[in-house]
Amino acid sequence: GAMSVDSITDLSDNASELLEALQLSHPHELDPRRSRGKKKALSLNPISWQVPRIVDRCCTHLETHGLQTVGIFRVGSSKKRVQQLREEFDQGLDVLLDERHSVHDVAALLKEFLRDMPDPLIPRELYGAFLSTATMEGPAQLDTLQLLLFLLPPSHSDTLLRLLRFLGEVARHAESSWDPQGRQVPGNKMTASNLATVFGPNILQKEKPGEKDAGALNFEDSAAIILVLQRLIEHHHSLFMVSPDMQCDVLRRLFQTDPDVIEYLLRRK
Repeated sequence: GAMSVDSITDLSDNASELLEALQLSHPHELDPRRSRGKKKALSLNPISWQVPRIVDRCCTHLETHGLQTVGIFRVGSSKKRVQQLREEFDQGLDVLLDERHSVHDVAALLKEFLRDMPDPLIPRELYGAFLSTATMEGPAQLDTLQLLLFLLPPSHSDTLLRLLRFLGEVARHAESSWDPQGRQVPGNKMTASNLATVFGPNILQKEKPGEKDAGALNFEDSAAIILVLQRLIEHHHSLFMVSPDMQCDVLRRLFQTDPDVIEYLLRRK
């Protein structure tokens, strides 16, 4: 979707796979508050921004109506209303979520979608690698997490970034604050650790739902999942940014092997 006239399909069939890992961007382009006309921030996928409509709509609705909701993601929802919303999205309808929709219903829908994906947001073949970072500390842990994120398929990477941006915003409103009029604004009580506890098992799955032993995680794995997702929430801005040095290395390689790719990227830029 959303291809330019200079279509990537015009490139040769053996175009370097490095194209999928190249991000020609600067830190300010990842700031969701920045708006330049109708342009979207670039992603690790240089072709198009691939986030399922249901994820983007749910996140946007909750950012608008749910940031001050105490215990968001932990309060029960209406199974009937959630099922109806799910069926409407499944039918490809252009579902518009507004103030009439319960925050808790939309929150449950988002959790269900992530839980029931055929392949989780972090693919199962990377499950062990991501969990191994839980025993690391400091820069080594973050550097390793970043390299693992670069291995995600573009659609998974884009969707995970959208989700982490949202979860980071929820965590930012965890504590109570005061508005300009001196009135107390209640916090939602959902810290990064609490959010990681809720979303971790939906994003990092060892087995497919319904398979034998699915959901029977040992304590060490459960603790590692929570810690890893907490780090992703807390550091997503830097983890999804390709450094200038790495960009230059990739560009040099592409210049030698696939000059057509360089030309395409520069036109797109």
